[in-house]
Amino acid sequence: MGDTMWKCDQVRAGQLYNRVLFDTREEALEFVQKMQRMEPDQTFSVEAIDARQVWN
Repeated sequence: MGDTMWKCDQVRAGQLYNRVLFDTREEALEFVQKMQRMEPDQTFSVEAIDARQVWN
């Protein structure tokens, strides 16, 4: 694992529905593509975060 992780937030009706962390941007974007086909009413955002924010 590197110094960067990727956070994917799923939002429905303005509320955070789910948050998933990924090791790579590609994994996060693949997840978003699959979820958008299954859950078109959700909004997704993918953002890079410092891994130290997640792990001590």
